[in-house]
Amino acid sequence: MGSRTVIALSAVLLTSLAVRANALDLDGAWVSDADNCAKVFASKGTQRGFTDMSDVFGGGFIVDGDQIIGKFARCRIKARKDSGPNVNLIAACATDMMLSSVQFSLKELDANSLVRLFPGMEDMEIRYHRCPAR
Repeated sequence: MGSRTVIALSAVLLTSLAVRANALDLDGAWVSDADNCAKVFASKGTQRGFTDMSDVFGGGFIVDGDQIIGKFARCRIKARKDSGPNVNLIAACATDMMLSSVQFSLKELDANSLVRLFPGMEDMEIRYHRCPAR
């Protein structure tokens, strides 16, 4: 392999690693009030799910790889675009009643906090906090 090829491959590898390192890590359980983690989520072994009354305490969602899991819906992330602290997701979601496509716009505040933005409604946002792993 020539030196130019090695340099080109190294540049591609470093660029892809840098982009991945800056990607927002969404995995975990997220709630709108960090004090309510135990009231929203329950663990059974290594599985995390929702308590019966989770929606009373602001609800939340769980991200596990390409899955977004809510109490009443499960979504599979179909597309993701990271742009600095922002990430846009398109997900296919299923409930007992229907299938739909949903777009999520998120902005990272810190490693364990983010805001869901609603494009076109600049004054509307929902803050979420990552619950500690169990």
